[in-house]
Amino acid sequence: MSGTSSDSTITLIGAGLAGALLAILLSKRGYRAELYERRPDPRMRAGSAGRSINLALSTRGLHGLQQAGLADTVRQRSIKMPGRIIHTLDGETRFQPYGVNPSEVLYAISRAELQNLLLDALVNDPNVQITFDAKCVEVNAAKQTLTLSHESTGEITTLTRPHLIGTDGSSSAVRSAMLRTPRFDYSQTYLEHGYKELTIPPAPDGSFQIEPHALHIWPRGTYMLIALPNLDCSFTCTLFMPFAGAVSFEALSTPDAIAEFFRQQFPDVVPLMPHLVDDFTANPTGSLVTIKCAPWHYRDHLLLLGDAAHAIVP
Repeated sequence: MSGTSSDSTITLIGAGLAGALLAILLSKRGYRAELYERRPDPRMRAGSAGRSINLALSTRGLHGLQQAGLADTVRQRSIKMPGRIIHTLDGETRFQPYGVNPSEVLYAISRAELQNLLLDALVNDPNVQITFDAKCVEVNAAKQTLTLSHESTGEITTLTRPHLIGTDGSSSAVRSAMLRTPRFDYSQTYLEHGYKELTIPPAPDGSFQIEPHALHIWPRGTYMLIALPNLDCSFTCTLFMPFAGAVSFEALSTPDAIAEFFRQQFPDVVPLMPHLVDDFTANPTGSLVTIKCAPWHYRDHLLLLGDAAHAIVP
């Protein structure tokens, strides 16, 4: 498929991981791409702690990045994990390799790091234009228009765009427009579990406190803790737990309850997290949602991709 015709500009709503990568791939196919992202440029501000789960990239993810010419850069900015380490309640550890060959590994990278690498590639691409602080508030499938609210100025603009792709995540504005088209199926299901990010900082000498070349898991039945390594020798940890119940985020409502829970259930982690209670209290509790819809397109005008089409629990 060639992108040389006069209407070869593709408009993308959402410049997250899916949208940014897709724009690069479209450019490589000869298309012009324009992206509108509701958030400010993340490279211009500090990352938001506690809002996303770190990534473990597999061969499938690296294949897409290879097509964009970024796989080698991503490998250099990530940490190889040939397996997982299981932490039992009594403090024992067990290594479980991901495969039988040295090449069968995952790569740990922070979502922010990968996002910034993709955005850096975008801004240097003459075929791609990106606008931040531009929230899509409405899509009219019949008229082939989209309406944007520019967050910094309050300005509202309506544009005619014949080819529009929604890469705007689980709360997709493009998908909302498709809900008003004939015979469009949609469902969403929230898990009873949520997640909260915590941190294992580097040791006082700046080194890793636990083995870096593994994904660490503390399985505890209805809840679990995981930890992925970062290049600064810290670990990003994620606690998955029910929102409500006897053992839940709701039950951990005081500093004493938080500290006692971790002493009982993750005793080997407590010495590694000097700011555990403060981080637990300050960081938000995220929701986990599964979204299904069909079809993923409307005529030759609208298309959904990524979480906008099929958000799944990691």
